[in-house]
Parts: sequence; C-alpha cells; structure tokens
Amino acid sequence: MKIESIYINNFRLLKDFKIDLEESLSLVLGKNNTGKTSLLTCLDKFINNSDKKKIVSEDFNLDYKKEIEKLIFETIELNEEDFNKDIHGIKLRLVISYEEGENTSNISDLMMDLDPNHNKIILGYEYYLNYDQYKEFRKEYKSFVLAERKKVKECEEKEKHKPEEERKKYIPKNFDYFFKLNVEKFFKYRWKSINYDYEHSVIDESNFNDLEQSKTKSNLSDIINFKYISAKRSVTNKENEKTLSTQTSEIYERSEKNDEDEKKIDEFKSVIEDTDEILGNVYEALFSDITEKVSLFGGVRKDESIIKVISTLQRKELLKGNTTVIYKHSNDSEFPEHYNGLGYMNLISMIFEIEILVSEFKRGKDETPADINLLFIEEPEAHTHPQMQYVFIKNITELLKDGIILKNSSGSITKKIPFQYIISTHSSHIVANCQDFNSIKYLKKESVNDIKAKNIKDLEKEYTSAGEEKNYRFLKQYLTLNRAELFFADKAIFIEGDTERILLPAMMKKLDLEVELDANELPLLSQNISVIEVGNYANIFEKLISFVGLKSLIITDLDSVKKDFIRNSDGSIKKTKKDKERKSDFSCRVSEAEKTSNPTLLFFYPSDSISFQNILQKSFEEKRFSKNSIWQEQVDGYLQIIMQTEEEGYCARSFEDNFFHLSQNKTFIKDNRSKFSGLKNLKFFYDNSKDAYFLAEKCVDSKGSFAIDILRCTNETYSNWQIPAYIKEGLLWLRKD
Repeated sequence: MKIESIYINNFRLLKDFKIDLEESLSLVLGKNNTGKTSLLTCLDKFINNSDKKKIVSEDFNLDYKKEIEKLIFETIELNEEDFNKDIHGIKLRLVISYEEGENTSNISDLMMDLDPNHNKIILGYEYYLNYDQYKEFRKEYKSFVLAERKKVKECEEKEKHKPEEERKKYIPKNFDYFFKLNVEKFFKYRWKSINYDYEHSVIDESNFNDLEQSKTKSNLSDIINFKYISAKRSVTNKENEKTLSTQTSEIYERSEKNDEDEKKIDEFKSVIEDTDEILGNVYEALFSDITEKVSLFGGVRKDESIIKVISTLQRKELLKGNTTVIYKHSNDSEFPEHYNGLGYMNLISMIFEIEILVSEFKRGKDETPADINLLFIEEPEAHTHPQMQYVFIKNITELLKDGIILKNSSGSITKKIPFQYIISTHSSHIVANCQDFNSIKYLKKESVNDIKAKNIKDLEKEYTSAGEEKNYRFLKQYLTLNRAELFFADKAIFIEGDTERILLPAMMKKLDLEVELDANELPLLSQNISVIEVGNYANIFEKLISFVGLKSLIITDLDSVKKDFIRNSDGSIKKTKKDKERKSDFSCRVSEAEKTSNPTLLFFYPSDSISFQNILQKSFEEKRFSKNSIWQEQVDGYLQIIMQTEEEGYCARSFEDNFFHLSQNKTFIKDNRSKFSGLKNLKFFYDNSKDAYFLAEKCVDSKGSFAIDILRCTNETYSNWQIPAYIKEGLLWLRKD
C-alpha cells in the first residue's frame, strides 16, 4: 500500500498543488520559499492533528483569503445549494493505492468502489466552512464592520475640537484582524472518504462519505503514520550540550518497547537493581547526619518524621543523564561528542533520529504498524559540507530499504513493511549524488502565492516522445556530474565554452559598474544566476529550460558558413575516384554566408522556414521565446537568445571576431601586447588590411588563455576594454527582475 499522490488546496503557498510520490524515495527540490516546508507542515497538521498543531489564519493562502473576504463581504448571500457547489477551506487529499493480496481490513470502510479492477481510495482532510457557519460569519463580520465605523466617528467627534496637527485618528481593524480572531470559531475539521473517477482519472468530490461519526476516523492512524525530521535540529557542538548522548535514552526507550530479544534488556535491569542495593547502603551512611536532624523534629506520632534516602535508578533517565557519545581519533584517542565538527554531529544525530522514528513506526510488541509509513526528512544538508551530503544521500536508501522488520518469538523475520520517504533539499550535491534521478520532484513558483510540482520523469517522457533518448541520457549525466545547481537558480546563462565562462563574471562586474541599476534591480553578481557551459548545443537543454521555467539567456555564435569546393593543400580542387568535384560547408565571414552551422540557431530558426539573412535582421525582442507546446517568439518570454549583431559597421561570426573588431579592444591588446600569451601572430593587429575575422582565425592560440589574458590586463575600473554589444544587451535584459 502506498500514497500515489498528494493534493493540497489553499494552504500557504500551496493554492492548487499536486505532488506524485514514488514507492520509496521522493526527492523534493526547490529554491527557498517554494513550499517545501509548507508541504511538511500541511501533512503534519492534518495527519497528526492535535491541539498543538492547529491550523491558524496564517496557514490560509493569501489569494484564497481574499476570496473568503469577498465571499463574506458580498452584498447578496448565497443560498445553500450555490454555497455547497464548492468546498470552502483548506483541503488535503491522499490518493492511496493497494495491490491484490494486501491486507485491506483497515481501509475496507473507505472503499467507495468494490470493482476488483479498481485499487484506489481517497482519504480527504479538510478545514472547512459549512453553510450555517458561513451565514454566522457574514452576520458577525457585518456587525464588526459597523462597530469599527462607529469607533471612527466617535474618535472624530472626540478630536474635532483639537488643532488639526494634534488630532488622533482611529484606524479601523480590517478583515485580516477579524479573520485571525475568529477562524477557529467558523472553520472546522472534517475527514472524508472520497470516490475516485477512474474513467477521467480525477477525484470525484461530489461523492464522499463523511468519517466524523465513523469508527474509521479514530483508526486513521492505522492506515497512515506520518513522522518527520525538521530542518530546525537542536544539534550543537557546545561543550555543555550533549545532543547525541541525550538521544541514546530515546533509542533505549523505544528498544525497551520493541526489542523482541529481551535478554539484553533483562540484563540491564538486573544490573540496575543490584546497583540500587549497593547505592542504598552508601546513601544511608552518606545522609545519616541529615536524616537524624530531621527525626529530632518529631511529629504527631513517634518516628513520624524519620526519612531514608534510597537509590531508584530509572533506566531511561540513567542513560539520559549519564551516557556520553564519544568518537575515536585515528590514534585511538577518545574525545567527547562536542569536539566533533557540527557537520558530523548533524549526520550522526539524523541517523539516531531515524532510528528513533523507525522504532516509533514499528510500535510496541503487541501493536501492528500502520499500512503506510511516511517519513519526511527536511533539508538534511543543514550544517554539513558537500562530502557529508554525498555520504548521506548515498546511504539513506540503504538505511531505510528494509523498512519495518517484524519478527516472531524465535527471531525469524515474518514481514517487512516498506517506508515511503520524502527528502526536501536545496543542495545541488544531494541532487547530483541521488541514485535515482527520476525520483526528483521540482517545486516551481508559478505566481506569488502558487506553487506547482513537476516530476522529472515527465521531462524524460518529453525527450523520449520526441525520439531524443540520447539527449536525455546526456542531460541527466551532465546535470548530475556538473550543474545540478540549475534546479536552485533564479536565472540561468547557457554559454558555449571557456572564453565566455572565464569572462562572464568580469563582464557582469563591468556592466554593474557602468550601467545604473533600475528601481528594484539587483547587480548581476548579487543575483542567483547559474552559468551552464553547453558548447553550441543549447538546443539539447531546451526541454529542461521549459521544465524549470527559469529566465534564461543563451549566448551563442552565428557560425556562418558557405559551400565551397574541397581543396588540396596547393589550393586545387580535390576530386573523388570517379573524378567528381566535392563541396562542403566552410566557415566564412558573415557577409559571405549562405547559412549557419549552429545547432541552437537551426533548432529555434529551422532552415526550411527562415533564411540566414532573416536571422541577421531580427531585433533583440524577436529573439525572445516562450514555450507552451512549442517554442514561439514572444516579447515577454523567459528565454532570450543572443548572437553577434552589426556593431561599428561590421557583423562578426564569433565572440573573438566581435571582440577584435571593436577599436577600443584592438588598442587594449596592442597596449598590453607582451601579456597576451594566448595570442599569436600579433603583428597582424598592426596590419590594417587584416579584418577581425582574419585575426580570429589566425591569431588565437588558446581561447582559454586569451580570456585569462584579458582579465590580467583589466584595470581596476574595468574601463579599458569593451563588451560586445550583443552580450551587453543580453546581460542587461537578464539583470531585470
């Protein structure tokens, strides 16, 4: 039995949210403030519902709260039929599936459909407003508004005799104030079993059983048991705090309830009982003076005030106060836990905590574990360095793979109940080292108050359906080895190679210095921008760009080519054995070009529908795209493609070509000639008959070294060289919010 999907409505950022869960691990990714903690909290508040975990007004989605205000403030009151067309409140839906042969006794009362081919139940949790409470809400809010208006008038009347500058004003309380005070009065919890429409693969909200009066409600904990490890862990490496040592008592407490092998427990008890007797004799001598003094005060009867100090060791408390976790150094020296690094302590504490929770999932010896056991680990990367994050994600599957192990009296395994577990993270190292890339769930903010979850498996389906399985395998390998941080970036730049990679930070810095920021605009180097080196194959990443929906800039080259005869070293035309002349595509100046060889440009501008000259004539805005089913030019799109444009009367083929053509840059190179080890044939820079295309072809010895040379020769104000216009324009677009 497992949870297939979780639906959440109107809870914090999760206005209309759905996430699919895997059979074991679901790795939930997302930048800060994309609903990861909201998901955990919603599950906890509904499944582990208690007085300490109540839903409060701050848990309501902000957009939805405005809808409630409108509903309550509307002049015309809805009739019951119209009101009940929707469920007014916060909703959680768990889609649970089961397999043939599984024990379904706990869920039998939840089954809305007895068709043997149907295997889903829908468990519904709500914090909702019913019709009677809706009418009462409207009535009381109307009175509240009238009372607030009265207070305003009374204040005005009281203050009208004072000078204008001394008059106080009463600010009337708004709907949020009233809602916060009264949400618990009008909204109530409800538990449901809901029908699943198999024909349309949707939840049929109109067909449900209310579980309020059903015995099943009290047994929901036997269907699903939810526990979590919060990111706010109490791990420190302060000398006076013993986090790990304290956890040993919790582990013991669970073991005392669950361990089928009681021999070890009995031995522990026996030792404590013997110790009690020994300590009792010691205490009698140690406290004899004070006990005699107490006896002198007497009482109503003889010997009434005689006291005795005895030993009553408690097994749990004995461990809690008197155990110390130590660790061994390489030379066998032993150190207390607080000498260890915070990262190691955090990792060990999580392992201890998982052990405690596994025991809680297992329950007591005479109790049966729940059908579904869901564990949520929030941000395990807290306080840990990359290597520790690698160790955690590599081993967590192994740690939890056996689930809950049940044994008989002889110690033989009788059953294994698997875990479903969710790990939320914004660690690129955890993502890069996750064994199952397809377990990733990517949380993306669609609007200010709405989050959507996407399955990485759906991205794989996109590539597969397009016949691009190899591209997906490459993408998966590339991301896990190099650039998993893309999932956590706010913006992305896709570049071709070493030159752009080395120079981009300097170009960003230069622009931030030279071009004044607009209102609410952050410097480029202060933004969370991921730079991805993709060669001239950014087209392979186009489905990923659409999947994550990031504002993205693709920097590529025009790569102009023309057909020409294949020639021998002496310039003569090479012929085949059949004495036929052969032609091929050769790089050339843009002014001579017939087409482009750049795969990215060919993807976004298919050669059969647009000519090379049409590409050259496109404006900056016409190189911007958005994707629904296909990529389309869109002025307010989130993907901008940039390539060389005409500048100082010339259009270049490549970055180097463009850089060399700019007069300031040519002077910059000449002034620092001795420092440019990445260039060769520098004499050509003094030959006015050689254009920039020639210099790019004949004078670049190493693109990487050339880029480093530029940085070495850059002055403190970044003012002695010029950024090509196409890159400047693209970066300034990316800098905007």
